Amino acid sequence: MPRSPRDFRTPMALGAPAPLDEIPITPSRSLHFFDPSQERMRSRVPQMAQTVDVLVGNLEDAVPSDRKVEARRGLIEVAQTADLGNCSLWTRVNSLDSPWVLDDFIELVGEIGETLDVIMIPKVTGPWDIHYADQLLAQLEGRHSLSRPILIHAILETAGGVNHVEEIAQASPRMQGMSLGPSDLAASRRMKTTRVGGGHPGYLVREDPDADDPDAARATAQQDLWHYTLARMVDACVEAGALPYYGPFGDIADPLACEDQFRAAFLMGCVGAWSLHPSQVEIANRVFSPPPDEVAFARRIDHVMGDGSGVVMLDGKMQDDATYKQAQVILDVARLIADRDPAMAALYRLDEPVDEE
Repeated sequence: MPRSPRDFRTPMALGAPAPLDEIPITPSRSLHFFDPSQERMRSRVPQMAQTVDVLVGNLEDAVPSDRKVEARRGLIEVAQTADLGNCSLWTRVNSLDSPWVLDDFIELVGEIGETLDVIMIPKVTGPWDIHYADQLLAQLEGRHSLSRPILIHAILETAGGVNHVEEIAQASPRMQGMSLGPSDLAASRRMKTTRVGGGHPGYLVREDPDADDPDAARATAQQDLWHYTLARMVDACVEAGALPYYGPFGDIADPLACEDQFRAAFLMGCVGAWSLHPSQVEIANRVFSPPPDEVAFARRIDHVMGDGSGVVMLDGKMQDDATYKQAQVILDVARLIADRDPAMAALYRLDEPVDEE
């Protein structure tokens, strides 16, 4: 049974910090994964931290079983020694049914609990997985007298997880957000694809035949295999006050398709995406930043609407309470990004007078 909302402000273990009322929102456009078992990757962390919003020390799938302990120790070394600036440090621990995950929790919380912002839980199947991690984290936080709770991020990569997505989002006040995990989700659903994210040429719609020439070629349009799941995840996260993310795009050699996929997720409400290769960091940072022309127009809406009530015309377009709220969403994101990214701040020009033309 889920906890009563009245209990959400009560720590789940003696000595644990109080749960947060709201999830802190900072720019997290690019979640860049690195393998902390590799010394070469660890040495590049300070450089990577200058360009990405979130660094994720990966302990799970991409790390061979004989390097799991080395990866965990490497992540602890990074957290204790590397200068990350204002880049957040997350980790993806091993799956909850693995023999490594308990030590992941125990050692990471004990040694770098004050530095680690978010723990990503892979292959979440339902709220029970979050309840387990929630209780365990509270016990470890109490043991080590942490000053703030470590947040949880669920990776949506099982059919069961999608079926219970709303319950997962509401399972704990620690729920920072969710990411779409298309590769494992495809396997869980028995989907017939080996692609990691993106569309599929076989998943398409075709126009009707020409009545006058039924044998003529008929145009097709490739469709997005993940649209339904992503939309459900976004709605579940928004209702719970958590943040939705697109996961990985596996075709590193196709940056245009990667950009298209990221932009579709951005337009649907996602705040960031995973980057598996340094070339995808720039794409994610750019795509998940509102375009400067849209920020400028949002500023004009905000300027002419005053308190947001009434109706005005702007460039021949009606603006009312609903569009005012849309503008506030764009401006809120732009302000956060401008504080993090000087280059985008220069493009947004938020401190300058509003251009009324």
